[in-house]
Amino acid sequence: MLDWDDPLGQNTQTTTNTTPPNPAVVEQALATFAKEEPVQTEVAHAPPSGVAPVRADDKRVVNGLTDINQLAPFKYPWAWNYFLNANKNHWTPLDINMSQDIHDYHHKLSDTERHVYENVLSYLTTSDILAMRNIGLAVMEKMSAPELQIYQARQVYEEALHTWTYQHCIESIGLDQGEIYNRYRVVPEINQKIQMANRRLDAVLRADIDLTQKDDLETFVLSYLFFGAVFEGCWFYNGFSPIFALQRRGLMKGTAEQLQYIMRDEVLHCGFGIRVVKQIIAENDVQLDPAALREMWDEAEACEAAYSGYLLRDPILGYSADEHMEQFRYIANRRARQLNMEEPFPGAQCALPWLDEQSNIRKEKNFFETRVTEYQTGGALNWGA
Repeated sequence: MLDWDDPLGQNTQTTTNTTPPNPAVVEQALATFAKEEPVQTEVAHAPPSGVAPVRADDKRVVNGLTDINQLAPFKYPWAWNYFLNANKNHWTPLDINMSQDIHDYHHKLSDTERHVYENVLSYLTTSDILAMRNIGLAVMEKMSAPELQIYQARQVYEEALHTWTYQHCIESIGLDQGEIYNRYRVVPEINQKIQMANRRLDAVLRADIDLTQKDDLETFVLSYLFFGAVFEGCWFYNGFSPIFALQRRGLMKGTAEQLQYIMRDEVLHCGFGIRVVKQIIAENDVQLDPAALREMWDEAEACEAAYSGYLLRDPILGYSADEHMEQFRYIANRRARQLNMEEPFPGAQCALPWLDEQSNIRKEKNFFETRVTEYQTGGALNWGA
């Protein structure tokens, strides 16, 4: 049975009070209780004087003045639906068999493919920790409607779960953990992406930002737009593709399945972030500077180009740096359209037509080839979202 005082079972010494109660004290307490006036239900449930009920129309994404502790009535039922859908995609990395990946890495992958595999994990390990801190320490506390915060609380958990997943892959394969984790600091092409993210998200993390001020609010929106549309919507979404390319050839299937579950989360993270940005813009008549948006997309493209050039300095079978970059531009256009904004890379084509299908977890998997709880998760997500 779970011990709520010691849930981890670490307290090996249990102290029990064996002293019997004093009968005189018990008798006096009972007599006092019998004399007390009964509580009037009407008075107990009456609201404090001058406090009005929460109205959904009064809620705001930011700068709201309603009670943040009262969930309903909903102003943003779509945010609650994000939370419900997120809970349908629940797993741990221990659910997925990594034995074939161990054999593949040491006996089937080429040196070039090992280079790709290791550096994808090197980038992702740091990125999800960055995402977790951004949401948990900065964005979430600025939301003024609880239905938004509840989904973001789930998102914080998911980012931690993703970090565990990458760590589990690294540990299962037997890689040098310190060396893999430190690549984001010593490999310029990986570090450049992390530094851009840190700089772009700095406004969200600022303790002194005042969202009631027009300039600060626009800075916050641009920062959160970068997080939802670029960092999670493009870099993460496109970042798993090299592993899925290996999976298509029957390699590193355990890692790829882990990333399939993560991809489901990231699709929701991206969709939620874009929906929140659009809602803030509509509620506050925010006007983002087109030049600032152009600069954001150009900088993101330059960072991705340097990263893909390092990651895929030699192409692997079925995947190249040029394809990676064209897919980045294609996905960037998709995110811009979701934001009702001008496409940053007109004419970009889908370079990986197999990606959406490959990254989705197919439900017709053999029952004995995957985890049992596969059949308890939610249906496939809408990958066009």
